[in-house]
Amino acid sequence: MKYFEYELIKTCRQSGARLGRLHTPHGTIDTPCFMPVGTQATVKAMTPRDLNEVGAGIILSNTYHLYLRPGHELVKEAGGLHSFMGWDKPILTDSGGFQVFSLAGINKIREDGVEFRSHIDGRKLFFTPESVMEIEQALGADIAMAFDECAPYPSDEKYTYEAMMRTHRWAKRCKQAHTREDQALFGIVQGGMYKNLRIESTKTLADMDFIGYGIGGLSVGEPKPLMYEMLEEMMPYMPANKPRYLMGVGSPDCLVEGVIRGIDMFDCVLQTRVARNGLALTRHGRRMIRNKEFERDFRPIEEGCDCYACTHFTRAYVRHLIKANEILAAQLLTMHNIRFTLRLMEDVRKAIAEDRLLDLRKELIESGAFN
Repeated sequence: MKYFEYELIKTCRQSGARLGRLHTPHGTIDTPCFMPVGTQATVKAMTPRDLNEVGAGIILSNTYHLYLRPGHELVKEAGGLHSFMGWDKPILTDSGGFQVFSLAGINKIREDGVEFRSHIDGRKLFFTPESVMEIEQALGADIAMAFDECAPYPSDEKYTYEAMMRTHRWAKRCKQAHTREDQALFGIVQGGMYKNLRIESTKTLADMDFIGYGIGGLSVGEPKPLMYEMLEEMMPYMPANKPRYLMGVGSPDCLVEGVIRGIDMFDCVLQTRVARNGLALTRHGRRMIRNKEFERDFRPIEEGCDCYACTHFTRAYVRHLIKANEILAAQLLTMHNIRFTLRLMEDVRKAIAEDRLLDLRKELIESGAFN
């Protein structure tokens, strides 16, 4: 039985962007797609019912965090991540490689794996490619990411090369240890901000014949034009028949620019994080709803948006909730921000189908959506 298949439907004649479908055991994902982040087996402030209502096709959870709490064995005992969190559509689990990068102060990277201390209780723990595969297979997501080492920005070429080579060796070990046929394993391309290393990593991972490919080590503090440059260097060497996932990227401008450069999948915490601070993403730029200017503004968060928050409540009401420290404020803004992003991706897919993605980019720039 074939559990996974990437179907390339169309290439935009105007931009070269890809329209596709990724078939998984828990449903088909239309690509390019955005994946809301549910690090702890929940998208913050959203129920699975809310996620279905806003049109989410796939969500992401995190191996590192779920290993620490509640533990992969407990999730396995519950019937896997889908049963545990009540979500019946596709799930992708990150490998914990980014946490190795982001929590570098409490981690020690070795050839056989990573020694780290739990940020929760200080316990000393050890991740290897093999143990990460064991955890991800127990969690049971549709897509599992290989364990990698993400070089911080900036890093010199020597260190970046060593991290890339270790990522390649770990990718081989992940592939050998991964045995679950109903779970796709994606390799992760590294190489920092060095064109030659990015090309080398892309070629090496492509030769390993993963079901799909993550692109790691971008959106880690570098200027956006440099990220776009790295993507342009890599894409000629990426397998055309496999999905491409740009990890940790989700601002409207980066989503559109990434799609134009051949990316199929994205994830980011931006949508949920800024919502908890009172910020709404709109086609006319960001709106800080907590600001006094919205105190008597009885229009929706974004006029024309079809989300529950926009069709039922006003900016004035949401601002009141923020000022009163009510939980509902975060729920409504999160709902809107995720729906805004998913609507944007719907428009991107439609534009690719109609060979006018560059025209859409121009319209978005003029409307202020990238501000």
